[in-house]
Amino acid sequence: MAGGFLLEIRRGTQSALLVIREAGLPSSAVDVSVAADCLEVRRGESREAAALPAEVRLVPASCRGLLRLPGEGLHLRMRLRRPPPSADLIFTLRESLKPQKNYVFSCQSCGDVIVKDRKFLRVLPLPSENWSALVEEWCCHPDPFARSTLYPQHDDCFLGDTFFLLNSGNESHVPESPMCCSETGHHASQTGPNMKSKENTRVICKRCKTMLGETVSSDTIKYYVTEVTIRPSERSFSPTPRSQFVQSMVAQILVELSSAKSTFRFTVTGDNGKIYILMWLLNSDTLLVESLGSSSSHSVFTLFGDIFMPSSGPVGTWSAVKVLYQPCIKSRNKDIADAWENDIGVHPLKFPSETCMELLLILGLSTASLPPSLRYLNSFQEARLPQLNAGIGVLGDFEGKRLPEFSPFISVPTVGHMVWS
Repeated sequence: MAGGFLLEIRRGTQSALLVIREAGLPSSAVDVSVAADCLEVRRGESREAAALPAEVRLVPASCRGLLRLPGEGLHLRMRLRRPPPSADLIFTLRESLKPQKNYVFSCQSCGDVIVKDRKFLRVLPLPSENWSALVEEWCCHPDPFARSTLYPQHDDCFLGDTFFLLNSGNESHVPESPMCCSETGHHASQTGPNMKSKENTRVICKRCKTMLGETVSSDTIKYYVTEVTIRPSERSFSPTPRSQFVQSMVAQILVELSSAKSTFRFTVTGDNGKIYILMWLLNSDTLLVESLGSSSSHSVFTLFGDIFMPSSGPVGTWSAVKVLYQPCIKSRNKDIADAWENDIGVHPLKFPSETCMELLLILGLSTASLPPSLRYLNSFQEARLPQLNAGIGVLGDFEGKRLPEFSPFISVPTVGHMVWS
């Protein structure tokens, strides 16, 4: 379609919001026809249509709430004939790492191997990061775990919410934590013979200098899940665009934690202790169907940009999570950030500070690509984070081909430059 369309589906409610983009002010009557498996727009002699993914079937008679917004296009809502199958959105790192198998750990940014052919005897989940603080509430006598620290042995892998712990031992492929540049551009220095500054605990990729994690003890390293890819030793490295990897990983973490802990508000904190983003998970059952239309439509909004669009067709589908967020950089939203930080119902997520800034940029781009009417909810901004493991539907345009028989449910006339009514 010349203007393209965006279809946002809620699997749980079996409902959909359709936005038919406005490529320009129409000069004649516009007929919009909806069939169960495709959409069609007629402007005078022009006739454009596109098919929907096989798993999406609409109920044309349920269309309602027609609204035309200048600069966006037509908005209307409808129901689905049946809900599309749900994707597996739960974070699968714990399930994919199996004992007695060899794995290779690589830097996600450049692919450099950091741990080669490591076999684990145990792969165990860590308790909540605040588990030690809760012990005082559980015990009526002095804390029996006061001197206990959960560090992995050489054949262990401990998994946290946003990181995993490995015992470095004598592993020659594990990068050392060298003297590195701080955020202000100056070199960090030792503060004493037995003390290290925060910068000296950073684990840096030897090739691209990306921060991968932190040294927790003399033989334990914390790697962040957003910085490292893990694959079985027999598989070759397959690069994934950085932005796709980050937003998919964050989306899956949000879904897992909301399911396991019934929490939907999160603070995204950097390794420097600063809060960068406040995030509120609205839903995780969204399916997005998007069409870019012709090349002339690049000036209008597109949710994920060209890098997400299938190369062999103009229509793509993604499973996604819908979030609200507030930036907290440069002391923005400080009052609400302080309130969330002290709220036990808000779960903290810690990533490298550079990754927090990447995520904030990704969220901002997602917001900017949405129709203006869908960008805000109260004081929060809206964004969609697509899942990396969601299927990509490749469907062609039906221009010039015979379409199924339609029963146009609505005809929207215009007069000259007047808006659709």
